[in-house]
Amino acid sequence: MSEDRVIALDLEQEDDLTDRQKAYFDKCMEKLGMVPNVLKAYAFNPVKLDAFTAMYNDLMLGDSGLSKLEREMIAVVCSSVNHCFYCLTAHGQAVRQYSGDPALGETMVMNYRAADLTSKQRAMLDFAWKLTETPWAIDEPDRQALRDVGFSDRDIWDIASVAAFFNMTNRVATATDMRPNPEYHGQNRQS
Repeated sequence: MSEDRVIALDLEQEDDLTDRQKAYFDKCMEKLGMVPNVLKAYAFNPVKLDAFTAMYNDLMLGDSGLSKLEREMIAVVCSSVNHCFYCLTAHGQAVRQYSGDPALGETMVMNYRAADLTSKQRAMLDFAWKLTETPWAIDEPDRQALRDVGFSDRDIWDIASVAAFFNMTNRVATATDMRPNPEYHGQNRQS
């Protein structure tokens, strides 16, 4: 795959991006200094791009009892189970950013169980791991374990939704050999 390719598939652009989508890409450039390659990958179809960004923005940036850091931690744990290079790189960087702790981001990518986590974070991530690895095995004691450390039922919904979203995106990223933006590798490495 050439250096400038985002994915291994050769998808023809179906339509031009809407003015709103172009503005979204401009906002990414302004805030991040880049347009994440996942957005470029979905840009072959403006309808799919809208669906992806709406779901992502709702789950990762919308109203929730989970912090942005906690949601990013879930993304990393699911991506770790799935060995998703794109998401481990991008969301490992986000953990470094939101936590202000470069070592936490790296530890989360390698093995969240070795990270210095609260019991609440550990329970959340254990649930996300199990939901990713053996979803059929989730039952009431798993939900109760989350309640026992202070998560509400709405929080449990959000944990499950973030995990489910990243299981889907991990599979698309892996199937298409989606490459992370090189900028992610060096960001938020100094505390």
